[in-house]
Amino acid sequence: MLQELIKKLQEARNPQQAVILQRFFKTGVGEYGEGDKFLGIKVPIQKEIAKKYSGLNIAGIQKLLDSKIHEYRLVGLLILVNKFKHSDENGKGDIFNFYLKNTKNINNWDLVDLTSHKIVGEFLKDKKRDKLYELAESKDLWEKRISIISCFVYIKDHDFKDALRISEILLNDKHDLIHKAVGWMLREIGKKDQQVLEDFLKKHYKNMPRTMLRYAIERFREDLRKKYLKGEV
Repeated sequence: MLQELIKKLQEARNPQQAVILQRFFKTGVGEYGEGDKFLGIKVPIQKEIAKKYSGLNIAGIQKLLDSKIHEYRLVGLLILVNKFKHSDENGKGDIFNFYLKNTKNINNWDLVDLTSHKIVGEFLKDKKRDKLYELAESKDLWEKRISIISCFVYIKDHDFKDALRISEILLNDKHDLIHKAVGWMLREIGKKDQQVLEDFLKKHYKNMPRTMLRYAIERFREDLRKKYLKGEV
């Protein structure tokens, strides 16, 4: 099954798109995606392939995740998401643990954003969420991003406490990709309850990275947004 899946991905490759993606995902020397290789396959096609090969075993998924090719890793993770949805509690626990053992392979922002809340967030929904705080305190960029994006699933249920606490932990992070992720989750909180977001911002906005603040207030009225940007709230 693995070889058949790889053949499908190779048949779907688009070299011109691959060149664009190599630049977009910052794969150059010293950039966050250094060494990542792309086939140039659009995400909807990858989702279709993942759905078709959802029966791939964990050993096969591990081989995909160990690959330097971005689409192999993303399809492997999408298969995991599909397996997670249809597993019992023990199976979900195994997938959760497998996912976290592979964070070194979940090493670009789309890989995190398309999967972490659907596995890590969902599994911890009715459990203690200490693991999220361990990830937030990690030195690894992608583990920190996993910690905040996993909270998306709670935000949808108007459960904001973990997203707000992790946002505070990551407030002074140096990386732009963390600024964007935290700002995005704060914006999602604001969609559900703007007052909760404003209470958080009034405590922290003057010390927030500019990108984080811009993302967080993106949906505010223009006059209010300008006040935050000028430090006049």
